[in-house]
Amino acid sequence: MVSDFASWCISSSVLLALMCAQVSYARMQHIEEGPSTNYQQQPSSTMDGSTHELAHMDHMDPLVNIFFKIDDLKFGKTMAIYLPTKDLSVSPHLLSSEEAKSIPFSSTQLPKLLDFFSFFRDSRQAKAMEYTLKQCELEPPKGEIRFCATSLESMLDFARSVFGSDAQLQVLTTTFLKKPTVSLQNYTILRVPKQVPTSRIVACHTLPYPYAVFYCHSQKSETRLFQVLLGAENGDRVQASAACHMDTSQWDRDHVSFRLLKINPRSSPVCHFFPPDNLVWVPLPA
Repeated sequence: MVSDFASWCISSSVLLALMCAQVSYARMQHIEEGPSTNYQQQPSSTMDGSTHELAHMDHMDPLVNIFFKIDDLKFGKTMAIYLPTKDLSVSPHLLSSEEAKSIPFSSTQLPKLLDFFSFFRDSRQAKAMEYTLKQCELEPPKGEIRFCATSLESMLDFARSVFGSDAQLQVLTTTFLKKPTVSLQNYTILRVPKQVPTSRIVACHTLPYPYAVFYCHSQKSETRLFQVLLGAENGDRVQASAACHMDTSQWDRDHVSFRLLKINPRSSPVCHFFPPDNLVWVPLPA
């Protein structure tokens, strides 16, 4: 499990980008190194006849290529999208509720936890653990509730606290129909996106930790959820889940999405794709 965690830490930047709207890009980069930013521009013709290039921004990490405008969510649109290609089968797994409760989950217990997992204090793993624990202890921003789930049972309990104890729940993910050969490439929307009939979701994003920890949160403002079929020129296919946050008025003015999309802070909806290891909970229609 420890070796799995070491590899898991490497891709935490994209997960942290999704974690909460009030976290600035500079703060997200604090925890770990991301992959190389030396991507070449690769023009690609779209179905509507226009040309779209892979984002190439010297001042931004390519991993933030998950954000887009709601007007982009249409058949034939081509976008540069980052979808991690890591093997999820070797990622840390969720503990049972009993196991999770037996291990402290607090930044005040970090020295003991590092001894328990045999990590050096200045190691990358230790820094990732410290960041995750502190992130889970932050007060939620206005209009949002959050919870760090260390077991499937606790994740379900949180989802039911949002949708109601009697709600029947459905979980959606981003699924590779054909595993991509690269993480960042141009994808084209192959059919009209399908909106999921809900105005609120519980999104759970993985955090770097020796066992699986999910940062789950739900915004009280309207969130639209879509299922989007994506295709790349090399034949890669992805059934992607995407969320559009219709009210960004409470987001940090320096949120990376505003700069990436070249929109005025807090002025318009912001959408993003979910990485394959994220879970999105929604209530089934009554």
